[in-house]
Amino acid sequence: MRILDKINSPEDLRSLNLKQLEVLAQEIREELVSIVSRTGGHLAPNLGVVELTLALHMVFHSPRDKIIWDVGHQCYVHKMLTGRRERLSTLRQFGGLSGFPKREESPHDVFNTGHSSTSVSAALGMALARDLRGEDFEVVAVIGDGALTGGMAFEALNHAGHLRTHLIVVLNDNEMSISGPIGGLASYLSRMRTDPRYFRSKEELELILKRLPRLGPHFLKLIERLKDSLKYLVIPGMLFEELGFTYLGPIDGHNLLQLKEILRQARRTPGPVLVHVVTRKGKGYPPAENQPEVFHGVGPFDPHTGKILPSPGPVTFTSVFGAELVRQAEQDERIVAITAAMPDGTGLTSFARRFPNRFFDVGIAEQHAVTLAAGLATMGFRPVVAIYSTFLQRAIDQVIHDVALMRLPVTFILDRSGLVGEDGETHQGIFDIALLRCIPGMVLMAPKDEQELKCMLVTALQVEGPAAIRYPRGPGVGVPLEDPAQPLPIGKGEILREGRQAVIVAIGPLVYAALNAAEILAARGLDIGVINARFIKPLDKDMIVEWAKKTGHLVTLEEHVVAGGFGSAVLEALAESGCTGVKVRNLGIRDIFVEHGKPDILREKLGLTAAGVAQAVESLLHAL
Repeated sequence: MRILDKINSPEDLRSLNLKQLEVLAQEIREELVSIVSRTGGHLAPNLGVVELTLALHMVFHSPRDKIIWDVGHQCYVHKMLTGRRERLSTLRQFGGLSGFPKREESPHDVFNTGHSSTSVSAALGMALARDLRGEDFEVVAVIGDGALTGGMAFEALNHAGHLRTHLIVVLNDNEMSISGPIGGLASYLSRMRTDPRYFRSKEELELILKRLPRLGPHFLKLIERLKDSLKYLVIPGMLFEELGFTYLGPIDGHNLLQLKEILRQARRTPGPVLVHVVTRKGKGYPPAENQPEVFHGVGPFDPHTGKILPSPGPVTFTSVFGAELVRQAEQDERIVAITAAMPDGTGLTSFARRFPNRFFDVGIAEQHAVTLAAGLATMGFRPVVAIYSTFLQRAIDQVIHDVALMRLPVTFILDRSGLVGEDGETHQGIFDIALLRCIPGMVLMAPKDEQELKCMLVTALQVEGPAAIRYPRGPGVGVPLEDPAQPLPIGKGEILREGRQAVIVAIGPLVYAALNAAEILAARGLDIGVINARFIKPLDKDMIVEWAKKTGHLVTLEEHVVAGGFGSAVLEALAESGCTGVKVRNLGIRDIFVEHGKPDILREKLGLTAAGVAQAVESLLHAL
């Protein structure tokens, strides 16, 4: 029997010796590769934190001690060690384990995460609550070097250093490599500076020097200046020291003995402590070590070769956007592209290679990305900001204040809009319409297919003000792609199917679900029309009102929350036009956060399939 099969809680780790722990680490890596090769998920980050997770659960006593995982995509090992090992095969599947920490799953998941740079703020809040209640437990935030580029992390570090309350921040640095001499010296300095005898000797020396007449205070100031100068030269963590943290490290994040020792030192050290741990992303699985960016978030793959299994179907919306942007940039040197640590995911890799001087990856800093674009736009450039829908939520103030108020020509590309799927609640792109359509001057579009996406990009680049295009993750519909793409008339939809009894007004790829629903209903003797709205804002009010009056029954369809979404815009248009007597039903996502699962399963559950739409239309027609 594997050692892993005997681990049902962190307590089971404490009876293992070093050799057994090393065997366990290997078994964990084998299990991760086996499971993620079938389910997909964040493999490389989890392979990199195996020893760190083991050490954390041996030194700290979860759930009494609180461990917060920033972003959370590296929590699979944590879940294996906290009673969920047997369910790990259900990872990211509908009804199964979430790919991120989730309080509803386990008391060991103390904070839900999915977006980056939040852990230190949450940890500080828990530490302050502990102090206010007079309780005694540890609070640990585990944050990666990528997440540390987010401004919110620095805001929290600054506040924590100011308050001086005790908490531990573990910086999981998987980009640097450790050299022996630097690592050894840093470890020595860390031990010396956290040894209680060091603090006691330092205090005694200061007391003696202060008592010396005339020369004592001068010597003390000289020693302090010399000490600070040397620290700047030899200690890589002086930034954190200046923020008020005791800095420990860097140390090898795959050495269990060192990890346990430095984490115990962190427990003993008063005030805020930052532990710098250097790990290797993808550790122990050569394909992931060699291509950590590919295996960061990966679909199903062959575990023996590491070969990614091909995705069936047409080209993705993302790749169509990326190719068309390059084509447009070749014709217009004003076009620049900006992303927030997602060049591959947003399709900008080709642009970055073709126009390196016109491409800007700002790191995990969506707010900065938007205002950077605004600055470029004031100087005559045409910035294209490509960000996942769920992450643009973090920069809505900048969209309003820094772009829209000045009517700057910034194009927002909202990849992963709608139901993203297996990443769950934190990643579903179902709020962007409600957030953006209320902004004055915003042009907001959603393509039904790949060709329409190309046309919308051309259109957005001609708008003299802010414009946004939302489209889903994954393959397109499979329509032929035509060149050159032609701009669309702003605010004009298209009637795809005329009908006498009802009309479905849809946006995005759900237009095809509406067309299929109309076919289903035609087989039942019902005559249903379909409108592709194309524009959420400005809305084609004339077309929608005309067909609402003709049929007397109207259904809106969107992969977005109903509250404040596209359907709400249609209802507003009908009310403004004085269109009364029309029966309306808004189809979309009701007042819930959508759980993880394959998008097709989620759409079926939410009634957003052709069959579900057909049922809703028929129900509306037969309603009293």
